Amino acid sequence: MAKQEDQFKKVISHAKEYGYIFPSSEIYDGLSAVYDYGQNGVELKRNIREYWWKAMVQLHENIVGLDSSIFMHPTTWKASGHVDAFNDPLIDNKDSKKRYRADVLVEDHTAKIEAKIEKEVKKAAKRFGDDFDQEQFLATNPRVLKYQEEIQAILKRLGRSLEKEDLADVKALIEELGIADPETGSKNWTDVKQFNLMFGTKLGASADTAMDLYLRPETAQGIFVNFLNVQKTGRMKIPFGIAQTGKAFRNEIVARQFIFRMREFEQMEMQFFIKPGTQKEWYEYWKEARLKWHLSLGLGEENYRYHDHEKLAHYADAAADIEFRFPFGFKELEGIHSRTDFDLAKHEEFSGKKLQFFDPEENKSYTPYVLETSIGLDRMFLAVFSSALQEEELENGSTRTVLRIPAVLAPTKVAILPLIKKDGLPEVARRIFDDLKWDMQVDYDEKDAVGRRYRRQDAAGTPFCVTVDHETLENDTVTLRYRDSMEQKRVAISDLHAMISKETNMSHWLKRIS
Repeated sequence: MAKQEDQFKKVISHAKEYGYIFPSSEIYDGLSAVYDYGQNGVELKRNIREYWWKAMVQLHENIVGLDSSIFMHPTTWKASGHVDAFNDPLIDNKDSKKRYRADVLVEDHTAKIEAKIEKEVKKAAKRFGDDFDQEQFLATNPRVLKYQEEIQAILKRLGRSLEKEDLADVKALIEELGIADPETGSKNWTDVKQFNLMFGTKLGASADTAMDLYLRPETAQGIFVNFLNVQKTGRMKIPFGIAQTGKAFRNEIVARQFIFRMREFEQMEMQFFIKPGTQKEWYEYWKEARLKWHLSLGLGEENYRYHDHEKLAHYADAAADIEFRFPFGFKELEGIHSRTDFDLAKHEEFSGKKLQFFDPEENKSYTPYVLETSIGLDRMFLAVFSSALQEEELENGSTRTVLRIPAVLAPTKVAILPLIKKDGLPEVARRIFDDLKWDMQVDYDEKDAVGRRYRRQDAAGTPFCVTVDHETLENDTVTLRYRDSMEQKRVAISDLHAMISKETNMSHWLKRIS
C-alpha cells in the first residue's frame, strides 16, 4: 500500500513538473478538487478525446455527434430523476470532523482484501515459477476463495442496503467491518445521510425573476432531449447512436485521488437507441467493443477487468464497469448501462411531447431502449498517464524516468534537436521542424547536451527525437531515436514524415481494434 501511495505521489508531482496538470487557482492556495490542464495536458486530453471520437463516430455510420448545452431546463432533471434520486451516502467522523462517502469507505475496505489476494498470487508465482497457473490458483486456493467470498458478501450487502435506502444498515456494515477514518483511525461515526450532488445556479437579469437551474451532472440528458431532432434531421434508423463529449459538474462529498474524482470533469458518452427486446445482445456487444478500444492502446490487458453491478441504478436492467488498475487499485474507468426506455419515456411524460420512433418495417411507433457507454475523460487521462510513468535502470547502472504514453496520444510526437547551435545545424533543424509541424505537434530543443535533452523528452513523453549533426550536412540523413527502446537509427530526412506518421497516426492504431 505504501508503495502504491509513493507511486501516486510521483504521478501527481510529475504531472505538474512537466506541464500536464496544475492545481487550479494555485496562487490563491488552490481550490479543492479542481485542476487546470497545462500545455502538455491539454494536448494529451485532446488526443484522447479525438481517439474516442474517431472510434465512436467516424468509424460507425450509424453513430453521429452532438454538443448540447450545459444549462438545461430545470424540469429535465426532475424527469431524469436527478432532483429526487441523485444522492450519495454521506458519513461524518465525529472526532476528525472529516466527511466521507459511506459506500467508498466500504469499497476501499474490500480493495484491501483484494490486495491480500494479489499478495497470495505473487507468493505462489514465486514459489512455483514457470509452472504457476494463476487461473487455477485463484479458483482453488482455500485462502483466496475465502477472501473472494468475503468481498462478494460485503459488496452484495452494501448494494442491497443502498438499493433499499437502508442507511442504518450501511452504517452497521461500516461498524461491523471495523472501518476507521483513513486519516485518524477513529471509528466514531455519525449516521449515514443522503446528499444531493447537483450544483444549483440561477438564470436571469435580476434576483426576483431569475430561474433556478442546475449545472448538468451528466451529458446524457442533452442527448435524450434531442433524440427526435437528430433522428429526423439525420434520417436515422434504429439502431443508431448519438455521441457527445463535454463538461459535467458534481458537488462530490469527498473529491480526492487527484483527477480521478473532481467537481468539474469531462465525459465522453454515447447513447445507442435500440429496439426493445434487443438490449441483452447490444449490452454484450458494447461491453466487448469498448474493452477492445481500451486494449488497442497497449496499456496491458492485466490492467483491465469487468465489474458487474450488484446495485442497479433506477433506470437500468443491466450494468457493468470496465475497471482499470490505477495506482490506488482497480476503480471504474467506463460504464456500460442498459437503460431500458426510462429516459425517453420520462421526458415524454414530463414534457407532454412524443419521443417515439416510427419503424417502417413493423409499421408501428415505439419508445426505443437505450444502451449507454460512458467514460470519464479525466479518468482516462489518469489511466494513461499513471501507467505510462516508469523508472527504469539502464545497462550502465543509471536510471531514467520515462513517460511511455502511447505514441498516438503523446502531446508532442517528435522533438528536433540540433547537435550544436552553430555550423548551420540549427538552420537545417528548423527546416525539418517547419516541414513536420503541419501534420503533428513538434518540439524544438537546442539547450544543453543532447543526452540531457533526450532524458528531458523521455520524461515529457515524446516518442521520437531527431538529431541533426554534421553528417546531416553531407548526406541529408539524421538520427531518429525511439523513446521506449532508446534505439537510434540513421534515416533520410525525406523519410522522416512517413516514418513518424506511421507510428503516431490514429488510423493505424484504430485498425488494431478490428
